[in-house]
Amino acid sequence: MSFQTTDSKKEEFRKYLEKAGVIDQLTRVLVGLYEEPEKPNNAIDYVKKYLGSPVDIDVDKLKLEYEKMKDENIRLKREIAELKKELQAAQQEQN
Repeated sequence: MSFQTTDSKKEEFRKYLEKAGVIDQLTRVLVGLYEEPEKPNNAIDYVKKYLGSPVDIDVDKLKLEYEKMKDENIRLKREIAELKKELQAAQQEQN
């Protein structure tokens, strides 16, 4: 019984990949690699480049930069809120 369940799950996943176009895209990239006259040293980088993924990105550096920007955004939002309060107080004093 569990064997059929596993097979049906595999088949369901295969259909999902086919419907999403993943199988066609992977087939194209692998055929392109096969037909490449001079095989690249790094097949993974070739696949990434073919699929549109940048190859030379430092993910850890990007994560750190993202966290810094997120913190800066929070700080700036707080500063805006404080400045709005000061502006409202100043406007009320004038009236």
